[in-house]
Amino acid sequence: MTSIFQRALGADFDRLHPQLQRRFGFGLADGVGCVGRGTMDRIWHGRGFTRPFLALGAKRHILLPQSGVGIPFTIENYAYRDALGRESLSFVRTFSFDTARRWDATMVYNAERGTIVDYLGTHQHVAVDLRPSVDEWGGLVIRSGEQRFHGGPVSFRVPGLVSGVAEVHESYDEDLGRFRIKVVVANRRFGPLFGYHGTFTAAYVTGDAVPSAVKPRRVQVRA
Repeated sequence: MTSIFQRALGADFDRLHPQLQRRFGFGLADGVGCVGRGTMDRIWHGRGFTRPFLALGAKRHILLPQSGVGIPFTIENYAYRDALGRESLSFVRTFSFDTARRWDATMVYNAERGTIVDYLGTHQHVAVDLRPSVDEWGGLVIRSGEQRFHGGPVSFRVPGLVSGVAEVHESYDEDLGRFRIKVVVANRRFGPLFGYHGTFTAAYVTGDAVPSAVKPRRVQVRA
């Protein structure tokens, strides 16, 4: 069974740096998880009006309300089958400020859309289409597309005026022996909202047990 990134990238997956192929190439059948640990050199915010927006999202582990430099960082990626039977990949990021902050996401490949759907937060209220690609140096680039809000009986497309568009660049630095990550979230009208960049190493854990802490509290059936 191929990973969700192999399905989304197709033949381009083989253009990724070998370390990125390993990091994004495991699936359910492999019984492997990837835990990255490192430091974010800088976590930044846009203009002051973004802070209430970020603080609101942080209540459900969406977005980051704090900024800083030299912030310890952990990312936990586990492939597992969710309550709806879908292969899911956790993307749980923990930033160790004075109070630890988490940014949770769960990725699922949607064959009908032909893309990855990223469910954000502890209750998967926000679903985002992701468009992965490979750059000329073998790095992974992920750009977000349409966003949808699902809460109880309410479901709607999030207007671009109030949504944040994310761009993620992940690469492997041969000289450092570390992964590099850069994330920028911006609004089409209001500009940059927040972002971070830094480096980390990855360890691969084996076994069928997936930590319950990386799973969302609610699984969203709507894409």
